[in-house]
Amino acid sequence: MKGLAMGAANKVPGVSGGIVAYVGGFYEELISSFQKVNGKAFKLLFTGRFKSFYRYTNAQFLILIFSGSIFSYFTVSQLLDYLIKNHELYVWSAFFGMIIGSVYYIGKQINDWNFKDVIGIFIGAVIGVAISFMNPAKENDNLFFVFFCGIIGVTGMTLPGLSGSFILILLGNYVLLLVDSVNMLYRTIIDVFQGNFAFLEDAVRIRYLKIVGTFGLGSAFGLVVTSQILAFVLKRWHQLVTALILGFICGSLGIIWPWKKAIYKFENNELLLDSKGNKVLENYKRFIPNIAELETWIAITYILAGISIVLLISYYGKNSKKV
Repeated sequence: MKGLAMGAANKVPGVSGGIVAYVGGFYEELISSFQKVNGKAFKLLFTGRFKSFYRYTNAQFLILIFSGSIFSYFTVSQLLDYLIKNHELYVWSAFFGMIIGSVYYIGKQINDWNFKDVIGIFIGAVIGVAISFMNPAKENDNLFFVFFCGIIGVTGMTLPGLSGSFILILLGNYVLLLVDSVNMLYRTIIDVFQGNFAFLEDAVRIRYLKIVGTFGLGSAFGLVVTSQILAFVLKRWHQLVTALILGFICGSLGIIWPWKKAIYKFENNELLLDSKGNKVLENYKRFIPNIAELETWIAITYILAGISIVLLISYYGKNSKKV
């Protein structure tokens, strides 16, 4: 269930799967487990000590998290895609409420505030806001760049408040990597189970499989590297890192603000399209809603529901630990 929630959150631009891990109470276990994918783990694996490898890397936890996340890409996230397309305001409102709830929850983790913590929140917020105002680049399917996208995009799983999906939008490869390539992979898996290997002669399909494979390798590499760094800094500067994460999340509120309109790029007074005919996103124009409209109050209800969901999850996580 945690994996399903993380997978769904990671696919939505502006929302970080790391927030799910943090509020769900398993963030540090996640980072610690990633950290165990190191030289010692590979030595155990290659010397045939599989049980020791399984225990050392906390493999059961990681397998369940990743299985849930991958399954989510083909199920829960598909539902989210539909809801965003047809009820965009309400979906963003629910996520906005969940982020606010996360700010409250994470803020409670800092007991004795000091000047360094305040500076940490400020720096995190400035970086988060700066990212939200950046303009997206053009799509690039160069495999070296795709590998880099994997490294950067996976930060949403390891850094609460920093959305990997939104970073991929800024890099210009969100549709290529999390929509088109995932859909091609899904079709390929179905073909393999049906015993249909005709796709091996399909140059377009093979291209997408190379892209999704390279992206996966970049993500795995990024997870291992960032988890080593995060485990190191969390151990030594836990409260300061928590303050930075809180700042990131506060800064990301601008990205998730529900009342916004997509602004698309134009070239020579004509709407700019990518190679697949999709409109190229430039940025979002945010606005203050009209409180006289019923739609606004429904959206506010969803914001309150989002806050309640996070508080209930944190309450459940706290009490389950006591049990």
